[in-house]
Amino acid sequence: MVATNAAEKHSAADSSRHELDSPPWLRVEGTLMATANAIRSVYDERMAVLDLTLSQASLVSYVADFGPVSQTRAAEHLDQGRAVTGTHIDKLEERGLIERRPDPADRRVWLIAITAAGLDVSKSIAELDVVLRSELRSGISRPERQALAGLLLRLQRNIAAARLSAANDVPHPQTPHGEST
Repeated sequence: MVATNAAEKHSAADSSRHELDSPPWLRVEGTLMATANAIRSVYDERMAVLDLTLSQASLVSYVADFGPVSQTRAAEHLDQGRAVTGTHIDKLEERGLIERRPDPADRRVWLIAITAAGLDVSKSIAELDVVLRSELRSGISRPERQALAGLLLRLQRNIAAARLSAANDVPHPQTPHGEST
């Protein structure tokens, strides 16, 4: 009981501190990154029963849901590079879960298509996903999830704006007093 009270006091003291006074790993961005890493890890652990990573499972599911797609389109959807996506495609093709087909509209492009075996695996992926999402959302109400999703989308827009601003930022010459000209 004493340990619990001490832990509660420590937790209350931590939550009352302003996040800017906290070390980087205790700020909201650090919490988000740690949470994202933990989610990815647990998905990788669960998908391991299918001998897949989360990225590979996502690719199989995407192709199963949307039909034949180019490697470029798959990479954009998964928000990863074409080379990484190509490595996943190679591994999944070796396992017979997806196949490359020539694009009838452009002979220079290959389309990634699901196979019958891949379709079966995509169903198992969906089943694992339903169970894991239920576990991860335990005790978090729908309105809380919607509020969190809204905040995360706003944060994503802020990140996109920050990237755009940084890309468009041109260094300004400084005056001797450190003021921009």
